[in-house]
Amino acid sequence: MVPGPSLNEHHLIPRTYGGRDTVTMHRVCHAKIHAVLSEAELRDHYHTIASLRAHPDIAAFLRWVSRKPPEFIDRHASGRGRRR
Repeated sequence: MVPGPSLNEHHLIPRTYGGRDTVTMHRVCHAKIHAVLSEAELRDHYHTIASLRAHPDIAAFLRWVSRKPPEFIDRHASGRGRRR
């Protein structure tokens, strides 16, 4: 990871559920997590890096984004959309 605008802090348990611990990750990965998973799903099932990586949609995205440069920022991403 390259320090700068391509990184974000992700709360493993959402702040709305009292989460305080964060992990640093790429902005595009952070956006994908929130586009695919609800806060309740994050709280109940996907509050570890291992469980996030095991989710089929996240795993497929990680395979795709791994071919991008470390400082990659998707300027066309809509941001906070949900699939539900």
